[in-house]
Amino acid sequence: MKYLLTLLLIFTASLSTFAQGTDFILLKRGAKQKSQIRFYPGETITYKSTKIDYFVTDVIQNIDQNFIYLSENILSPESITEIDIRDKDRRNGTLRALTVLTMSAGVILLGAESINSIYHENEFSISSGVGLASGILIGTGLAMLPLRYKTFKNTGRNKIQLILMRME
Repeated sequence: MKYLLTLLLIFTASLSTFAQGTDFILLKRGAKQKSQIRFYPGETITYKSTKIDYFVTDVIQNIDQNFIYLSENILSPESITEIDIRDKDRRNGTLRALTVLTMSAGVILLGAESINSIYHENEFSISSGVGLASGILIGTGLAMLPLRYKTFKNTGRNKIQLILMRME
């Protein structure tokens, strides 16, 4: 009975800790959830503000109703003009994987054709069809390199929202 009561106490204490929310900054590009990016306290954020015309990297300390408290600065969401999202956006991982996949497919195709020609004909040669196909694959991968999402601009439909999820 003693063990059951202790287990029940631990379980209820763990539920109350899971129920506490965390505040975050929401970068909202539209209604879809996949285009939303969240920054939590303790994470680094790289931003450009109306007062500073270059990107500054800082750590988010706290989030209030109207302000973002950073380790070196205090900002309101309206004073932020751009946020660097290269490492934060999930869609960049998909684009990066697709770029690597197409470029490596072209390199593997060239390598397989060259090894095959050396093995069968005892000389290095690449047929024109395989060379064209691998060139298209490598070119497509190189063309996809600049397609990644780099910055979030706080203009138009894009919005920066401060979400407070406190249980009091």
